[in-house]
Amino acid sequence: MNRFASILLTSLICIVALGQFVQVITRYVLEVPVMGLEETMMYPTVWLYILGAVNASRENSHIRANVLEIFLKTDRGHTILAIIGEVISLIVGLWLLSWAWQFTQYAWKVWRESPTLYIPTFYFDVALVVGLALMMVYTALHLIRHIRDLRTGAAQ
Repeated sequence: MNRFASILLTSLICIVALGQFVQVITRYVLEVPVMGLEETMMYPTVWLYILGAVNASRENSHIRANVLEIFLKTDRGHTILAIIGEVISLIVGLWLLSWAWQFTQYAWKVWRESPTLYIPTFYFDVALVVGLALMMVYTALHLIRHIRDLRTGAAQ
């Protein structure tokens, strides 16, 4: 799974970089903008952003401001704080996931298209619900791991 995620994210970032390179060369060097390139670049850009957040959730490497950890002296205290943080993240994430699901249902019903190339936007609208669902799975797994560490005494 780790290899697949890194290959997918690397591919997406290369596609985005290549698209931006083509845009700069054609627009500023050749002075012939490629119509619709921005629309086609939305797909890999949105998926890269969302899957990057999923990857950070999988690796448990989101940016955090753990100010309370300064005052906690034991590993047990750190684990309890991590459990509280994961529970709050799970509650907020599930709430956002329900909104994303409603938006996905709306996007399916409306079936919007991009203004120039008439590409269905549903395929990058759905990235939000997929990404949030995966983030909630990883958050739940981290929560279970912290609870297990607290129970087994690994966080003493």
